Amino acid sequence: MTGMHLAFDLSFTHTEGRWARAGSWVGRTFPDVRMFQEIAVTAERAGIDMLFFGDGSGIPDTWRGSIEPAVEWGVQWPRQDMSPFIAAMSAVTSRIGFGLTYSSTFMHPFYVARLLNSLDHVTGGRIAFNVVASTRSADAANYGFEELLEHGLRYERMEEFIDVCQRLWDSVPPEAIVMDRDSGRFADPALVSPIDHDGDFFRVKGPLSSMPSPQRHPVLVQAGNSPRGIATSAKFADVIFGFGGAVAGQQRHRRMLDEALAAEGRDPASVGILWATQVIVGRTAEEARTRRAEVLEFWSEEAVGAYLSHNAGYDFSGVPERFALGELVAQMQAANSTPAGLVGRLVDEYGVDHQLTRAEFFEHGWRSATGLDHTVCGSPAEIADALEENFAATGSRGGYMFSTPLPTPSGLDDIAELLVPELRRRGALAPSYPGATLRENLRV
Repeated sequence: MTGMHLAFDLSFTHTEGRWARAGSWVGRTFPDVRMFQEIAVTAERAGIDMLFFGDGSGIPDTWRGSIEPAVEWGVQWPRQDMSPFIAAMSAVTSRIGFGLTYSSTFMHPFYVARLLNSLDHVTGGRIAFNVVASTRSADAANYGFEELLEHGLRYERMEEFIDVCQRLWDSVPPEAIVMDRDSGRFADPALVSPIDHDGDFFRVKGPLSSMPSPQRHPVLVQAGNSPRGIATSAKFADVIFGFGGAVAGQQRHRRMLDEALAAEGRDPASVGILWATQVIVGRTAEEARTRRAEVLEFWSEEAVGAYLSHNAGYDFSGVPERFALGELVAQMQAANSTPAGLVGRLVDEYGVDHQLTRAEFFEHGWRSATGLDHTVCGSPAEIADALEENFAATGSRGGYMFSTPLPTPSGLDDIAELLVPELRRRGALAPSYPGATLRENLRV
């Protein structure tokens, strides 16, 4: 891979106060599909490779066992199923790709394989599938789970889920479709076969009851950054969604991924990481700092607690007045929640024996919830300098998944109209849309 690839993370265009501040839409409110069509057109004009949608189906209720803080302050909710929105966005664009998230922990592979096949047809081969192992109790309860699956089992289920999807996508190969008008013969039945899968988590007869799609397989994205998650992503992922922040943590992820890819017989140079990076760009550094200050006005302790607890699947309201990070990790693992994210970053930075007070932990949590612990803020030239340095330090493979805590659409528009042209002027970006499909454009 040469040059950075760029994506916009549109998972939270309207949450955590983005809908209310100056610079947000006037006359339109979420989930007006025209908002997303406008973003798609702007992003494609800038040459952004992909629009990415994370997802979660539960209203955050882990903090104090209540949905009230999240509901009141719009923390990580509301969330729509973005598949129909993607279809609408694809109708007003022709090149930009779309990443859609479904959980292998809760969903069934036949349904997901068929849906993504259909969306790949609708978009003309521009779909990516972000497969996740769910860690949120609010989501689990909506699918009838009384508790979260054990961490390792979640990844075992994901591996089987993807194996089934891939076999289903291959079960009707393009050469099977004859469509001979003279004879009326549609397809060659000798080339269309059941998969007869009988595994630990799924039983699927197959074949897929759909036409082969333009990409055959959507681009596969995975975000696990634990040792187990990295081992799973090395088996099948085309692109990795990596957590931004400290360079040492990014380098550790890149190193572990390269080792896991080599163990799977895959070329580490062929799999890039898109680093989650929050951006506040202004025409000047002073303008960017002023906009950064606006973000800080939203967050209360209840909003921070709801955000952190939901994303970790662990109620942090019971954190003691003083504790060692290793003790918290052990408690989270016992509850089948994930110590990645904030807690994982703290362990990487300070070690498991490091002692924190409750106040210190929530100070870190406040920076995590606002995203300011992985935000690049400044003028276009300053941010481009930082990204080029980080890209070189983390292996020069992949690029960045941009989000912004600023209001929608102004925060995204500034990235598209100020930062991206600066990166392109420097020759830092991969060529825009050299192929017809997302897979070709990402070179995976």
